[in-house]
Amino acid sequence: MRLKEEQIDKLAARITTALTDTALAVLKAERTRIHDCIRNVIHADIKAEDDLEKEAEALLEKTLRAAGGGGDIDRHKMLKMIKSKLAQQKKMVI
Repeated sequence: MRLKEEQIDKLAARITTALTDTALAVLKAERTRIHDCIRNVIHADIKAEDDLEKEAEALLEKTLRAAGGGGDIDRHKMLKMIKSKLAQQKKMVI
């Protein structure tokens, strides 16, 4: 799922508010700085998932070429399986 910048910003704001309102965290920096850090973490996570997707697609293409084109293979299902395995190896949650 692709998030728009506005959605990422709202999500970061909600997380910041949830942490401070429930006293789960005591802010040691300005609220805007905390918000920016959370937004940066979300961006980094999205980038990591995009990189994982590209790696899985490259591996799928390599595998299909080695198998002679893979005429009867469901590409979407295979890509999902490869992506899941790569995420597991990299200890990522997708």
